[in-house]
Amino acid sequence: MKDKNLPHDNISSSLEELTDQANQIIESLENEKDLNNSIESYQQLLKLNKIIEKEFNKNFKSISDETNKKVREIIKKK
Repeated sequence: MKDKNLPHDNISSSLEELTDQANQIIESLENEKDLNNSIESYQQLLKLNKIIEKEFNKNFKSISDETNKKVREIIKKK
């Protein structure tokens, strides 16, 4: 799914907010009896999943970079 297809209002949300939205959609899908009514919700869930994945990867990279920086500083002190 391309970034241009992602809803702009969710891109600035925190991981926790995005996860809460995804959980709400999952709960509504679990309660839905007619699968024909759930296609739009499922597509929204896929979009949210992609946004969560990108945000997670961005945070992972940031944490990794910060850890590497601290390790280099420790090594320099020795």
